[in-house]
Amino acid sequence: MKLSSKSEYACLALVDLTERYGLGLSTIAGIAERKNIPKKFLEQILLVLKRAGYVKSRKGAEGGYRLNKPPRQISVAEIVRLMDGALAPVESVSKYFYEPTPIEQCKPLVSIFRNIRDYIARKLETTTFADLAGSKRTRRAS
Repeated sequence: MKLSSKSEYACLALVDLTERYGLGLSTIAGIAERKNIPKKFLEQILLVLKRAGYVKSRKGAEGGYRLNKPPRQISVAEIVRLMDGALAPVESVSKYFYEPTPIEQCKPLVSIFRNIRDYIARKLETTTFADLAGSKRTRRAS
């Protein structure tokens, strides 16, 4: 599994919104500056997150973005899958994005990559954005 820049920036944007959970709206410019994300790229990412229901937005001078659900209800796995697809190192061991690959000729290789997939999936599915932000305020607000 290799994260794309889109996935990395999406996670950083959600960490930022988690750190400000319950404090109102955050602007694209603010998120971009705090997390060093290119603004045009961030706009695209926030649109994907909005369409998927992870963030809400409001237009206008007082507009911005906020989380649409508590940070403890958003796992890292959900966001990585949304942005990049499979968590598996090869498609032939993916639960949700299976495609045949050459390693299927060797059952021990398939087993190793399936174990890697299971570890990665378990770790990312049990890690929420509340865990990543780690602030007491975030835990109380969520």
